Amino acid sequence: MREFYQCDFDIAGTFDAMVPDAEILRIICEVFEELGWNGRYTIKLNHRKILDGVFAVCGVPEDKIRPISSAVDKLDKMPWADVRKEMVDDKGLDGEVADRIEKYVMNKGSRELLESLLKDEALNANASAKAGLEDMALMMDYLEAFGVLDKISFDMSLARGLDYYTGVIYEVVTEGSAGVQVAVAENQKPSGKKDKGKPSEDDDRSNDPTLGVGSVAAGGRYDNLVSMFLPKAQIPCVGISFGVDRIFSITKARLEREQKSAALRSSEVDAYVMAFGGKGFTGMLKERMDVCQKLWNAGIKAEFSYKLKPKLPQQFKAAEQGAIPFGIILGEEELAAGKCRIKEMGLPDGHPEKEGVEVTLDTLVTELQARLAKKQDGVVTSLAQQLQGTTV
Repeated sequence: MREFYQCDFDIAGTFDAMVPDAEILRIICEVFEELGWNGRYTIKLNHRKILDGVFAVCGVPEDKIRPISSAVDKLDKMPWADVRKEMVDDKGLDGEVADRIEKYVMNKGSRELLESLLKDEALNANASAKAGLEDMALMMDYLEAFGVLDKISFDMSLARGLDYYTGVIYEVVTEGSAGVQVAVAENQKPSGKKDKGKPSEDDDRSNDPTLGVGSVAAGGRYDNLVSMFLPKAQIPCVGISFGVDRIFSITKARLEREQKSAALRSSEVDAYVMAFGGKGFTGMLKERMDVCQKLWNAGIKAEFSYKLKPKLPQQFKAAEQGAIPFGIILGEEELAAGKCRIKEMGLPDGHPEKEGVEVTLDTLVTELQARLAKKQDGVVTSLAQQLQGTTV
């Protein structure tokens, strides 16, 4: 049996719909921001009632709903073709039913996905799906009020393992976390011995958040669990479990990378000004010079390519080789509108600012100064203080 450390936060009691659920997600964001993750995580969100409604609408027999749910939950580590094969060949589901399921569970997004599902007549005719969609609409309103909606991915493939979940379900994922867990697990194996504690494919991974691919925390609403132990008590609950071992491993590794990157920087440049365009691209050398001088005048160390028409990949390579933290990207259309894009280098796939943030040229200096200050003070300093003397 595998041993792991876990930290839980739960809210118990009867409250208006989705209010405590939304606060749990806000708390999740606060935890990871305090750890200095700076948005490098995503909260995958779904609802058991929506998922059950989808299965019913698609024609899944009631006795196959849980096995099919388990198969769908593997879409984070298996392609649809393999999941479909498991559904049909191993679990005996009709192929046409599996194809109907695909049209739903392959979707992920935010409000736009919810709005699309709210217009789905078949789903809204199902009582379970309709109730789940109404909950999700409330949830997104509250998450927007809490300022964390941009951290959420409404993921129709998220299913989770245990039957006791009755409402919203969620997992926190981050790039590279699966790899860290593999390393930790390997280090825990006795030399020359096989790991006899390998979990079966249908084991509940919510019990140990580190078992999910890339997952560092997981949870959801479980309104009936308490009554299983206290039959006379009906106490609705919602909560989150943090995988402490994995979170510490990732945080420590990121801190070490940050410190190593800072030590190995070949320059002290803060930003690399680059440009791109389509056919007839002139290189925008004068415009790049103009942006650089604005940054220089504000005390920001900036560079640009001396080439008249540099290729964008070459400009990115120059920034990466110098470990320059930010790129200022000038595009022909954006520049015509008085805008540019600030891109933090090295952000993982799936990060909400992976492609950069559009700002006006008038606010470029203040926006970049704020990001530079946050990167310097919020990552290395705070993490060093929190992890001083910590071993994992």
